[in-house]
Amino acid sequence: MVSVDDVRAVLAGLPRSTEVLVRDRVKFRVGQIVYVAFSRDESEIGFAFPREERAALVAARPAVFFLPRESELRFHWVEAWLDALDRDEMRALLLDAWRMVVPKRVAREVLGSTVETPRPARRDVCDGSDPSTSSGNGARSAQGTEPGALRERSQERPSRLRRR
Repeated sequence: MVSVDDVRAVLAGLPRSTEVLVRDRVKFRVGQIVYVAFSRDESEIGFAFPREERAALVAARPAVFFLPRESELRFHWVEAWLDALDRDEMRALLLDAWRMVVPKRVAREVLGSTVETPRPARRDVCDGSDPSTSSGNGARSAQGTEPGALRERSQERPSRLRRR
């Protein structure tokens, strides 16, 4: 079972995190962004969580996690019963919630190299040709860049954008 004091102990030392009391509810935020909030009776906790993954989390453990009310489904948020969470799971979830709202640099300083910083795959060639044939130094391929080719592409406007 987790209490508000357990959550305070985890979040107290995190940079940019502040505890506030709003309408008799304890909340933790970074700037104006709330990333953890308790119900008035402190039996439920809500926290930032990726919107794309929350349905799977709730479906996997409906006795612990539940969705927020319908008007709040647009936010990256999920809720849990405090008495059903254990301390280790709570710590991991709250650190992930904090990581969602701080700059990556700050999260890396606190959490070390465990912070995922996914980068999109770099495409050296924009026209879909084989990237292994490019120069490898990030320069674009010279294919399709004859002087007239750029002019022709710029004149290929969709009909709704064409000047009349």
